[in-house]
Amino acid sequence: MSELALEVNGKPVRSDVTPRTHLGDFLRDSLRQTGTNLSCEHGVCGSCTVLVDDKPVRSCITFAVACEGKRVTTIEGYDDDVVMRMLRGAFNEFHALQCGFCTPGMLATSRDIVLRLPDADEERVRIELSGNICRCTGYQGITGAVMSVLNTLRAQPDDEVEALRAALRQNAPREFPVFTDFAPFSAEKPLNEAVPVATEFAPAGKARTAAKDGKGTAVESGFDVKLPAGQVWTFMTDLKAVAGCLPGAVIEEQDGDRVTGKIAIKFGPMAAAFRGNATLDRNDSERTATLRGEGVDSLSNSRAKGDVTYAIEATGENQSRVNVSLAYSLQGPLAQFSRSGLVQDFVKRMIADFGRNVEFRLLNPDADASQIPQSQISPFKLMLSVLWDRVRRLFGSRG
Repeated sequence: MSELALEVNGKPVRSDVTPRTHLGDFLRDSLRQTGTNLSCEHGVCGSCTVLVDDKPVRSCITFAVACEGKRVTTIEGYDDDVVMRMLRGAFNEFHALQCGFCTPGMLATSRDIVLRLPDADEERVRIELSGNICRCTGYQGITGAVMSVLNTLRAQPDDEVEALRAALRQNAPREFPVFTDFAPFSAEKPLNEAVPVATEFAPAGKARTAAKDGKGTAVESGFDVKLPAGQVWTFMTDLKAVAGCLPGAVIEEQDGDRVTGKIAIKFGPMAAAFRGNATLDRNDSERTATLRGEGVDSLSNSRAKGDVTYAIEATGENQSRVNVSLAYSLQGPLAQFSRSGLVQDFVKRMIADFGRNVEFRLLNPDADASQIPQSQISPFKLMLSVLWDRVRRLFGSRG
């Protein structure tokens, strides 16, 4: 964790963040500035655009720690901004928004155009807006709104706007860097010389997960079981038994520690069925294992990849603790759901219920399918429970 100090919407903020946390996630999950929308999470669509020291940046690909000591302005922080007041009126007049999802980023970019390019014509405005994608309006209303503000300021200059433009020019670089020609490439070793390849791997359970390397999202959780650690370990390395405790998981084929199957998930409006394979990398002496898997959802063509690392430790004569670390990444249309704090809370609750199913299976090995609690798990009830916990934390912290 790193301590981060910056200014957000005119207020000083101090918080501990992981180096891999992106600015958009920090604003939404830690500061509840949810007007900043995350969509593509690749810096392409512009929905997440905010101002950092009055310059528009993509918050989905900007690390929060890179904003140390800087001023960040989101859509919630423009109440006293003269340019934004004009743009909001123009967006309303020219019907420049429909669903509104792209609007916070579109307004931040439009503000930059008005201040930086006072003499811009319609063609230049369209070029400047091309980095922000809108799926609804066709851009005609947005372009008209920006041109309306520019034309108004040309006809009736505003002192506040001129002051903002002067400050922007003053902070702009005086000169562009000049790069010298690259030196010609020369290989220090013959190109056909063998290159040594690392063959040493970290033991199971101690491997660095994708999320810890800055790729994807990590969720840390665990559960307690009132059984000896050895018995729990034996069960947790039986992939079919483990799958039977996880709602939506089905193993279709198994070859040793490698399985093929599918897992169906549903979270609010999001539903998917990922089909793929997984391999268990286990360390019996330390009672740690990592299940590495990947799959594809045929409906959305989204791809999922993840590592589930778990370690069993004895906490008493007949008491064990199963520590679980889930690192996952999503590519495709479902990626926008993967990193929200609500989804991570949901995953933690699912792990807790999975732990109860494991304990039931161990204590009742002869129980038939109708007696297994996992069939009673309701995603709807889980979501309501997670939301209620969040509400209690929110009002509890204010008390």
